[in-house]
Amino acid sequence: MARGKPVSAEKDAPIRVMVVDDSAVIRSFLTRFIEEDKNLKVSVTAGNGEVALSLLARQQVDVLVLDIEMPVMDGLTALPLILKVDPDLQVIIASTLTKENAVITMKCLQAGAAECLAKPQSQDMTSSDAFKRNLVEKVRTLGRLTRHRRRTSGRDMMALKGEAAGNIVPRAEKKFSLRTETVKLAPDVIAVGSSTGGPQALMQFFSDLKKPLRQPVLVTQHMPATFTAILADHIAKQSGLVCREAVDGEMIRGGVIYIAPGNYHMTVVQEGLQKKISLNQEPPENFCRPAVDPMLRSLVSAYGKKILAVILTGMGADGKKGCEAVIDAGGMVLAQDETTSVVWGMPGAVAMAGLCTKVMPLGLMAQEVRGYADKTGGVS
Repeated sequence: MARGKPVSAEKDAPIRVMVVDDSAVIRSFLTRFIEEDKNLKVSVTAGNGEVALSLLARQQVDVLVLDIEMPVMDGLTALPLILKVDPDLQVIIASTLTKENAVITMKCLQAGAAECLAKPQSQDMTSSDAFKRNLVEKVRTLGRLTRHRRRTSGRDMMALKGEAAGNIVPRAEKKFSLRTETVKLAPDVIAVGSSTGGPQALMQFFSDLKKPLRQPVLVTQHMPATFTAILADHIAKQSGLVCREAVDGEMIRGGVIYIAPGNYHMTVVQEGLQKKISLNQEPPENFCRPAVDPMLRSLVSAYGKKILAVILTGMGADGKKGCEAVIDAGGMVLAQDETTSVVWGMPGAVAMAGLCTKVMPLGLMAQEVRGYADKTGGVS
């Protein structure tokens, strides 16, 4: 689309994508996968960040899939310049699965990228159905978010984010009910689920806590293997709290934040008086591994009603069924609001199902959680 063309004219047009990767083979694969969805169109490709910037100056796209390691200008260098050209553009970082690239990817997420994907090796590209599905889903959802932002010029962010998450309901009709709060026992465990926008949200949430909770905190964030260990390191450094990637069989301790490892569901098992982490590679749930639902189900079995679940920004509805189990057991659920979520899919799903005691901005979430966590009495 030429830059002078009204955004409304593209309402029904395919979502436009730019693929930026120094490998022509990878660009070809990504283009083919994306265009298997008739509503998506790769309108331009580039071999490095400098070429991408030049192309963005002449045409507009809705989503940019960005490699990290490229000659002339790499992805980390290009990202802030790309977002300066088009602040509404949603960028997906696609990098190979190495520790170094995971560190750089985390920096890109902090710098404004919306999502990340671990690219298979080129010889494995065609056989990786999970990668193809994730790529298409993320491009489709984030492309809708970009387009609605432009169409509304930022005047109705709550409505457009609900549409991007798949909840296409006019703002005036988008209502949810909150659960009536009764006096509750302080939780024995805090559980957090998140996806798109989650790394940034988690870092803010834990930094806002300022000091450790006396309860353990279990976190499932949809991320690939290797990336989750780097996420745990970043949270620990930024917040000053004890945060680490969970290890199978370790005893759960209060004041520690446990991050589910990529490609493993994280659950809790009771052994005598002790509760331990149990990791497994059972089938993905909601197309995710790790997934929030199995974590929450296991917590209900281990902790009963003394659970506080927190659902942060993310696409899809992972966590909804698990939160239903938490509520049925007598626990509590908090969700991030639309305005501060990148995508109001996961928190929107639990809110619209009437499972939440409160739906609130991210900036108030840590204070709210601490209020419940620091309780010393109460009856159910």
